[in-house]
Amino acid sequence: MLLRIQSPEGTKRVEVNGTETTSKLYEKVHDVFELNSFAFALYKERNQKNEISSSKSKIIKNHGLRHGDMIYLIPINGALLFSTNSSNSNQSGEPVESQPSTSSSGNVSNVRPSSAASANKALSNVKEDEVDVLLSKVDGKIKRKRDEKLCRHNSNSACVHCSPLEPYDDKYLKEQNIKHLSFHSYICKLTSGVDRGKFLALEDISCRVKNGCKDHPPWPKGICSKCQPSAITLNRQVYRHVDNVAFENTNLLERFLNYWRTTGHQRVGILYGTYEIHADVPLGIRANVVAIYEPPQESSRDSIRLLPDDREELVDQMAETLGLRRVGWIFTDLLPEDLQAGTVKHTRNIDSHFLSAQECIMAGYYQNKYPNPCKYSSAGFFGSKFATVCVTGDKNNQVIMEGYQVSHQCMALVRDNCLLPTKDVPELGYVRESSDKQYVPDVYYKVSGVGKYLPM
Repeated sequence: MLLRIQSPEGTKRVEVNGTETTSKLYEKVHDVFELNSFAFALYKERNQKNEISSSKSKIIKNHGLRHGDMIYLIPINGALLFSTNSSNSNQSGEPVESQPSTSSSGNVSNVRPSSAASANKALSNVKEDEVDVLLSKVDGKIKRKRDEKLCRHNSNSACVHCSPLEPYDDKYLKEQNIKHLSFHSYICKLTSGVDRGKFLALEDISCRVKNGCKDHPPWPKGICSKCQPSAITLNRQVYRHVDNVAFENTNLLERFLNYWRTTGHQRVGILYGTYEIHADVPLGIRANVVAIYEPPQESSRDSIRLLPDDREELVDQMAETLGLRRVGWIFTDLLPEDLQAGTVKHTRNIDSHFLSAQECIMAGYYQNKYPNPCKYSSAGFFGSKFATVCVTGDKNNQVIMEGYQVSHQCMALVRDNCLLPTKDVPELGYVRESSDKQYVPDVYYKVSGVGKYLPM
């Protein structure tokens, strides 16, 4: 399996076998980062909890590590692990001038300034998905035909009425009923300025207290503005990582829905497929589903409970051999209305909810588990392409599929264990209150039509 190792100098990947010892993991991390010593520790959590101790008897699988998990490398007692000469000089020993990075900015909530040097390190370590590489090579300009009424030039020229539009043009998107920018259109917009975005980098939102502040005792005995996470104001995210989900054939869904038709119980499946360019959206990405894997689960008319899956690793290996990967998950929420006519109830709408809080939390969990490789992030990952598909009833009482992704804000709240589902109102989520064990930042939202923000 592949593990991601985040260090103070960037993120790298190591390939391990679950039956190998943890001491072997330490050796591989030492080699891949070219460290000076073994004066470091590995943790499963960013806040230095759940240490993975180096042992020749304990195996990696016993620590609950899975394919794609992130591990955090922390130097012990401030040890200098990374060589400074190798990164600042060439083979002749002369200094090498660092190249400006092509990183970009974003909303205030998820982007912060970063030096060009640190962004450049991330660029050299990140292996992006093939579809991202292809899209980064095109400008995404929207071509327009010559307007016979307004254009006064010959066929070899262009004017404001027929020149190509940028992929993030608001007027064009509204005309085409495209609600969100594609992620690469968003990147184009951020890098369209004079500086080309070279001094900015995309950064994930953090809801945790920063460790290592020496101005006061650690939380809960002390906290300051430098280590305290910022308050979060929930906003609509203007872009999305996946613009469309398509199924290769109808038989996939028919087989998946047969369980509900037979038992009346709901069902969850994992979507396997590929990512490809979606031509209907400027610089868009489509998740093409070719298989649905149904993991072990217990279900009823109103609930689903996933069970431990011993075959998960084997299924992933088989999919990888076929050139496939996990691209999303699908679940049913179907209640029959007329068995004779085959209609279902329309339960999800603007008056109830489109996704429940529990489903949003589950979507956030999966998106954090399968992050999106991104060369514009110093961590090497930003957001996720993992999609959520809900099978439910539409306003015509017919079975319909709806695709979703939760925002980066939701991902951060789920990742840092700040968000909980409510017991009796499925459409509402609950933000934990701060305690001695965990500091939770304030979360605000704006009521539609009301000009003030309210705490959650």
